[in-house]
Amino acid sequence: MTNAPWRDPALPAEARVDDLLARMTLEEKTAQLYGVWVGAATDGDGVAPHQDEMTSDFDWDELITRGLGQLTRSFGTAPVDPALGAQALARAQRRISEAGRFGIPAVAHEECLAGFTAWGATAYPVPLAWGASFDAALVEEMAHRIGRDLASVGVHQGLAPVLDVVRDPRWGRVEETIGEDPYLVGTIGAAYVRGLESAGIVATLKHFAGYASSAGARNLAPVRAGVREFADITLPPFEFALREGGARSVMAAYTDTDGVPATADPYLLTELLREQWGFTGTVVSDYFGVGFLKTLHRVAGTEAEAARAALAAGVDVELPTVHCNGDPLIEAVRAGDIPESLVDRAAARVLRQKCELGLLDETWTPEPTGPVDLDSTANRVLARRLAEESVVLLSNPQGLLPLAPDTRISVVGPRAADALAMLGCYSFPSHVGVNHPALPMGVEIPTLLESLRTELPDAKITFTEGCDTTDPDTSGFEEAVARSTEADVCVAVLGDRAGLFGRGTSGEGCDVADLQLPGVQAQLLDALTAADTPVVLVLLTGRPYALGRWHDRLAATVQAFFPGEEGGPAVAGVLSGRVNPSGRLPVSVPQTPGGQPWTYLQPPLGLAGEVSNLDPTPLHPFGHGLGYTDFTWEDTADAHARTTTDEGHDVSVTVRNTGAREGTEVVQLYLHDPVASVTRPDVRLIGYHRLTLAPGEARRITFHFHPDLSAFTDRTGRRIVEPGALELRVSRSSTDVVHTTHLTLTGEERHLPASRQLTCRTTAL
Repeated sequence: MTNAPWRDPALPAEARVDDLLARMTLEEKTAQLYGVWVGAATDGDGVAPHQDEMTSDFDWDELITRGLGQLTRSFGTAPVDPALGAQALARAQRRISEAGRFGIPAVAHEECLAGFTAWGATAYPVPLAWGASFDAALVEEMAHRIGRDLASVGVHQGLAPVLDVVRDPRWGRVEETIGEDPYLVGTIGAAYVRGLESAGIVATLKHFAGYASSAGARNLAPVRAGVREFADITLPPFEFALREGGARSVMAAYTDTDGVPATADPYLLTELLREQWGFTGTVVSDYFGVGFLKTLHRVAGTEAEAARAALAAGVDVELPTVHCNGDPLIEAVRAGDIPESLVDRAAARVLRQKCELGLLDETWTPEPTGPVDLDSTANRVLARRLAEESVVLLSNPQGLLPLAPDTRISVVGPRAADALAMLGCYSFPSHVGVNHPALPMGVEIPTLLESLRTELPDAKITFTEGCDTTDPDTSGFEEAVARSTEADVCVAVLGDRAGLFGRGTSGEGCDVADLQLPGVQAQLLDALTAADTPVVLVLLTGRPYALGRWHDRLAATVQAFFPGEEGGPAVAGVLSGRVNPSGRLPVSVPQTPGGQPWTYLQPPLGLAGEVSNLDPTPLHPFGHGLGYTDFTWEDTADAHARTTTDEGHDVSVTVRNTGAREGTEVVQLYLHDPVASVTRPDVRLIGYHRLTLAPGEARRITFHFHPDLSAFTDRTGRRIVEPGALELRVSRSSTDVVHTTHLTLTGEERHLPASRQLTCRTTAL
């Protein structure tokens, strides 16, 4: 078929795909609609629940004669040397191409949540740390490097980023999110997508949509979000990533909203995603999501019914393996129970994407073109920089930080000497490596204890674990307190151990009942703060924990959200003062552990008031973070202004570094809508700008506000801009307001199209 039109790269993709589809049998078309997971456990001992029952045995040699849509996690299933893995993947692709009539290879996909989930690949900070950096440009650069590494070994598609907005911090997957604000999640998420796509990798947005709003913070629980919450908080990050990032794939969420599973929701996956937003890429299921329509949701009675429901809704590819879209689908189409047009629609989308990737071209080759180095020096430099920018100094009331270079330090805590304390659940060492304890970690990960000794060589440093992360044993408390009293300062390093499905304190399926520190770490901190030695608390976690209990008893508090393989030196640099902290909270830090899971996006009744004795006000608000220099904000914009509902208005402030060292300020713009036709969050982020200044240096930041940024969903489901009064608050955090512009919007109410303005452009002069 050398001269067939579908082989001609000069023809439009649509024409090539139409020609190819017309030549394919039903078996060959359905083969494009699933992946296979070679090496996946089928004995009940897999990575995830239900893996054994949902992973089908198959005859590889027979299966690939039909062709194959996707190859699942060739690098992320078991430890494999990256160079050898690239060669093995190339051989598999050759076999697939040679076995089928058309010689079409599979799309190879991998997880890349915080770096390529492969042995020996760079473990970057988790997405919650990206949010803490408030640095979209740096996240884009990181994603480009991740994409280059994926491409270097023959991978085409990355299953990232996660664009779920945190709604309850007890949820285990908070570490995988970017934060609790849709604007922050959207801008940082779109940057990640741009970086990954710029390397030629298909970015996959997940989990579409509502996954993080599961009831009771339980993984895969039903979603009970209201229509406007869904429209104004859950969906905007996906719009950002599609319109401003150019993502070419979307993953349907596991959850159901108001009784409709996302995998079987034609409104979500077709009407909204494709018809309203104009998406033309592929929709893939979350792992086993199509089969779960039968086994977990019980909205399908057979595998064929599950396949029909998913295809009709708009799911194109069943991942990670063939369960429903193989023989059950073929038999149902032959019997007339499922229209073949559904198969054709999905297959056309898959083949069009393969065409874009060059997989239909005769010149395509699977062999790697250069040396494979998944943890290069450049990668590590970037990982260090992002880790440093993401560390948040929560409090420093006594000015104890930075630590004196020759001080006596008692390091205490279960996360101080454990390299895994730096990593989230989708890093290879935490995700797969824990099942291979005899295997080296694959990348160098300095612990905080090691890094602190390197950072402060003249300091006298002792270490006592004190307790385990989860074990209830308190027998180590006495020694920990004793060592602490012998020191000038105690550095308590506490936090999470990432894992999967209850095998950790943070991560997928590791949901918690409250926001108390895991295990007996809270009691250890009680014992340490009861002694006379000042305590610096360092948290290495995947979620925020309640800290109000110790607020007046700590000399300083440093928060790092799983900062990756270079996290140890980054946090040590903050403690020593080499790094001037510039991270800001992407999630609020609560006062108390129980009863008040809270995000800052609250309407009036969600705030503290006299109608309840429970106060949900956080200890540290969204956007909060301190540093080691001082800034003054001056020469602010007019306090009162007017514009129309479709014309912009600029808000400016001059920021000056009045301290003795270089530092970074994160200038944030929030919107307050005093009166609206539906209740609105009291404040919400609509713009931000990171600004690094030398001592004495000043720059003027201007936010170019457009009224589209004030839009919300009205009672009829339309997105509108209402005339009336607004407040634009230039702030250091969601509660620390420096200047307010009272802006009156005049004119008619506007109904916004899908092409509305999403971002607030900023300039710095």
